[in-house]
Amino acid sequence: MRSCGPKPGSALAEPFERLKSAVRFRLRLTPKGGRDAIEGWAADASGKMYLKVRVSAPPEDGKANASLTALLARELDVAKSAIRIVSGETSRLKRIEIAGNTEALAQKLQELGNRT
Repeated sequence: MRSCGPKPGSALAEPFERLKSAVRFRLRLTPKGGRDAIEGWAADASGKMYLKVRVSAPPEDGKANASLTALLARELDVAKSAIRIVSGETSRLKRIEIAGNTEALAQKLQELGNRT
């Protein structure tokens, strides 16, 4: 897997989907990662983009997912209740949906995703 930001002008300029009142994106979570951090966008072998995130919490009793939700809420300046794990509750690869102003969320996701 390679790290990269979205390619301007490509068919996949945004690695997330804008819905009417939310954004949805893929995320790969690394539990027990030593620290809580968003590490940027990466592409899998098929070219599908996902946001790389690590948390220090272990993957037991929902602790890693709770840390993930808290980290995303803090970094994107949204309420924890606005964040929903749509699929992959017990998997490293998850689909996340965040309710709110799609323009503001899209801008923040682009900025967070460009971290290396």
